[in-house]
Amino acid sequence: MITADAVEATEFPQLATKYQVSGVPKTMANGHAAAHGMMPEHAFLQAVLAVAYPKHI
Repeated sequence: MITADAVEATEFPQLATKYQVSGVPKTMANGHAAAHGMMPEHAFLQAVLAVAYPKHI
């Protein structure tokens, strides 16, 4: 199962610093950057799954 939370970087600057957010959207999975910026849905899904489940992709 994959769950997600959206965080407004300007409201939580400590998280923006921790995860080195310099542009949005930035998607993190398991503490690692999975996707930067806008991208097609299939590319986004593949990027997130590759980080979330690296041994399965």
